[in-house]
Amino acid sequence: MASHSDTLVVFFGATAGANGGKLGSDEREIILLVWQIVDLHEKKVGKLHKCFVKPDTLELTDQCKEETGLTLEDIVDAEPLDKVLEQIQQSVSSEVKRLGRSSYTLLVNGPHVIRQALHPEASKKNLVLPECFFSFVDLRKEFLKCCPNASSVPKLTLSSMLDYVGLPAESEETIGVREANSMVQLTLCILDEPYNHKFYCAETVNSKFDSGTCSKTEPVDSETVIRARGLPWQSSDQDIARFFKGLNIAKGGVALCLNAQGRRNGEALVRFINAEHRDLALERHKHHMGSRYIEVYKATGEEFLKIAGGTSNEVAQFLSKENQVIIRMRGLPFTATTQEVLSFLGPESPVTDGAEGLLFVKYPDGRPTGDAFVLFSCEEYAQNALKKHKQILGKRYIELFRSTAAEVQQVLNRYMSTPLISTLPPSPIVPLPVLSTPPFLPTASSTRDCVRLRGLPYTAGIEDILEFMGDHTVDIKTHGVHMVLNQQSRPSGDAFIQMKSPDKAFLVAQKCHKKTMKDRYVEVFQCSTEEMSIVLMGGTLNRSGLSPPPCKLPCLSPPTAYAAFPTSPAILSEAALYQPPLLAAPRGPQTAVHSPAHALAYYPPQPHLYMNMNMNYTAYYPSPPVSPSTVGYFAAPPGAMAAAVAAPAHPAAAAASSVLPQPGALVRMQGLPYNTGVKDILSFFQGYQPELGGVR
Repeated sequence: MASHSDTLVVFFGATAGANGGKLGSDEREIILLVWQIVDLHEKKVGKLHKCFVKPDTLELTDQCKEETGLTLEDIVDAEPLDKVLEQIQQSVSSEVKRLGRSSYTLLVNGPHVIRQALHPEASKKNLVLPECFFSFVDLRKEFLKCCPNASSVPKLTLSSMLDYVGLPAESEETIGVREANSMVQLTLCILDEPYNHKFYCAETVNSKFDSGTCSKTEPVDSETVIRARGLPWQSSDQDIARFFKGLNIAKGGVALCLNAQGRRNGEALVRFINAEHRDLALERHKHHMGSRYIEVYKATGEEFLKIAGGTSNEVAQFLSKENQVIIRMRGLPFTATTQEVLSFLGPESPVTDGAEGLLFVKYPDGRPTGDAFVLFSCEEYAQNALKKHKQILGKRYIELFRSTAAEVQQVLNRYMSTPLISTLPPSPIVPLPVLSTPPFLPTASSTRDCVRLRGLPYTAGIEDILEFMGDHTVDIKTHGVHMVLNQQSRPSGDAFIQMKSPDKAFLVAQKCHKKTMKDRYVEVFQCSTEEMSIVLMGGTLNRSGLSPPPCKLPCLSPPTAYAAFPTSPAILSEAALYQPPLLAAPRGPQTAVHSPAHALAYYPPQPHLYMNMNMNYTAYYPSPPVSPSTVGYFAAPPGAMAAAVAAPAHPAAAAASSVLPQPGALVRMQGLPYNTGVKDILSFFQGYQPELGGVR
């Protein structure tokens, strides 16, 4: 704390790249450090010290040469950063001792040299910084306490502050010396009459990140949250905190994002202690973590709570132990017991409090998921456990990797919200969004009178799109704005707009392409409704043209199969099982007309909207990668004929036929030889009559 310090050490630094307010934003190394002592009691100034620093990369940008006047000759024979910092600490300590003082605090003009340059570079080079570099006083903030009407902190400069108090600007032209002399003048000025300022409190830099939990009811300021994207999949919360070294992250403020399969997707939400630290974090956009650059964007408190917030008492109790290292285990046998897991980890990696430090992740009905979280009291025990990565427990290899408190909460939330799976799946209902207003869907056409908007902010609505298009909104057809949703019925970042003519669509694509909407640029392409259908099925559309969806399986049916033999409403086609991206205005459910007693509520495919009639769904929607009992698979109800066909091959089908005796159904065959043909399948079903074109 500065209130306990007898002296201030005016501190200035410059890098081989950008300096001033952009110091550290380009990851360039420090090449110059300047310091000078100010005795707070006697109000005397010590000797000014200036020291060059040799970077690992001997290169100066043109901007650096222009702003600092330095050349490579100035730094080529200098000492590296660790040696210079050691010299600074020894020099300052000895000088403070000669003055008869006992403590000192750094004084800087803005936090960039400490937070954005010194700490990140030391972290990358694995340097241990002396304790004096973990606290500092910001001259601009102290000046505003004396002169609250001067200006806002970001706008204050050394020249403007000197001018405000009536001091002449420093005439020295040498970089570093000029800034240090100006800071000394301002410090002596506010220490004297009429200000009589006292340096009460110093800012601190957290030496480590503290993990913890976050309640869903906890208020989170959106001005303190960022989203980091492009992270290595094995990154832990400590790795992310190290990337933001120098900035203070709130306790438990790192939340790793998971995909639909519960695996990390390379994104994380990070919550800082205040908006100032969040703004400094945004300046690290495209800085590197190893060989990868990380994208940094603004995020909201709601997004953070959605990922990190929890209400589970079990998780809160599990994570109540402070300063524990968390390891996630994945792929455990469903029959694995606590004792078996503890034995697997071994005595060299003892779990905190034994069985209480082990948390199995389960479904709501108590079935195990194969995931577990383990607490270790120290880094050594965790490292020993990680050495068991991909070793065998039972008949399965186990994955182990570092985890976070937020990931524990997120995994528990995900599995606890998973619907239970019954023995016989209920009547299939494909989860499409239904609007209260009647849909106005376009019919397939090759006329390029539409535009596609790609890269929309996920929070964008129709009003935002209309504002984005500006004067071109007068050329939009009535009900011509179609938002595209993903498989979870959430905004996908795409929209299709129907224009009154191809000329209007061409004009919009030219004028609005890469315009900005809510800090994101949006791509705009001209297209037709036929091309729209291909995009909805997984194809790509950009300025280079249209590419069809990737075909992973051979075409098993004639291209015109769906046209020649339309799908019965009582049968779910493969396209209905695996939905492409969805329009936000789907049609209402259709009911089977020939069997009202056993009507199915689902949304059959609409060829003119979701597909080009010259394409085959089978080629673009491969067989399900999961078993029929897995969530997300919608099995067709077996009918009387289907059950009778399956009965000789599988006795369980006979019981199914008595439960669901419905006419017309799909029969799925597993375990076929790879060289099996259609004739072999028809021979297998000899005596039964499949529908025409019914073999897929």
